[in-house]
Amino acid sequence: MKSILVCGLIGLAFLSCKKENETVVETEIAKAENSFVADQSNTGSLYTVAYQPTSTTNQIVQHKYYTLSYNEKFEQAEWVAYELKKEYLKNGNYKRPYFIEDPKVTTGSADWRNYKKSGYDKGHLCPAGDMEFSEDAYNDTFYTSNISPQRHDFNSGIWNRIEQKTRYWAGKYNDIYVVTGGILKDSDKKIGTEKVSVPKYFYKIVLAKSGKEHKAIAFLVPNEDSDKPIYDFVVPIETLEKMTGIDFFPNLKNLKSSKDF
Repeated sequence: MKSILVCGLIGLAFLSCKKENETVVETEIAKAENSFVADQSNTGSLYTVAYQPTSTTNQIVQHKYYTLSYNEKFEQAEWVAYELKKEYLKNGNYKRPYFIEDPKVTTGSADWRNYKKSGYDKGHLCPAGDMEFSEDAYNDTFYTSNISPQRHDFNSGIWNRIEQKTRYWAGKYNDIYVVTGGILKDSDKKIGTEKVSVPKYFYKIVLAKSGKEHKAIAFLVPNEDSDKPIYDFVVPIETLEKMTGIDFFPNLKNLKSSKDF
């Protein structure tokens, strides 16, 4: 009887230890998963993970400060997305005149020489000007996966004005999420030996959280010079989704974009 009681106590202790160990393991797994999510966002928040668009190519590339979906067919990203915080708005005065191929693009990103003498700028999708808070972040924008052929007067004109307005919104809302890309079509003009597509239109979507609500504004702009106000190019997000086949904010239901931003 005594031996049975001792065995019973040992069994209970074993079960107790086993349960405790399982709890510890579950806790460690949860910590690892949370750490992974934080690493995926790269900026210490869940912003970029929660709002990441879908990919039509299933080639999503994660850099430290931005994420992109590369489209090998058109030799550029179909979208580049990143978080822009108020504290990122600094002028680091860094200089980086050259681009390199993106080693994380498994199919190989386009060579910068495709743009040489093409008549088009190497237009940043995630602007270097948004990443001047860190030299590493700034240099990270100089991968060829982060550029698209843009007319110079477009790049330095209407597109630059929208980029400056985006920085203004980062200051206003403290933290925004930006998605940018070209509308890629088979009929696009091609440049270089790798036949990089020249989009006829570029889009930019800016998302902010105001209180408990999300708000957004979306632009669709022809790849040409324009003196029109930037608000003339505001469109519904649904318009861009139909043109691209991308669900830009799959985790946000009934999100509408408007000029009231």
